[in-house]
Amino acid sequence: MTNHNPQTYIDELDRILDEERAALMEGDLTKLEKILARKEDAIDQLNTISDLERDTLAKVQTKVMRNQDMLESAMEGIRSIAARMAELRRVRKGLDVYDSTGRKTRYGTRLDQKLEKRA
Repeated sequence: MTNHNPQTYIDELDRILDEERAALMEGDLTKLEKILARKEDAIDQLNTISDLERDTLAKVQTKVMRNQDMLESAMEGIRSIAARMAELRRVRKGLDVYDSTGRKTRYGTRLDQKLEKRA
């Protein structure tokens, strides 16, 4: 991006946002990391231009908001998976139950126990 035409920077950011969306749709977090650096560079270049018209940025602004929503949804999904995995680890360690007086008791599980399959 050596050309100082604002539209060149906007077009580059537009392409990067499309790549980011594709990576989000594929769930490719490695690709997202690489795209983020390029996106930041493109935005930094746009920030150096003082006479940008708001209308010229409307299309990329819409894409930025769309991708941000997708990123937030992806992060929410990752947090949900992490919480579920933590719950499964907790259950694997044992079962917590309460008696009629409200006292908590833990019944541990034996990790060395194997399930036998019979034909």
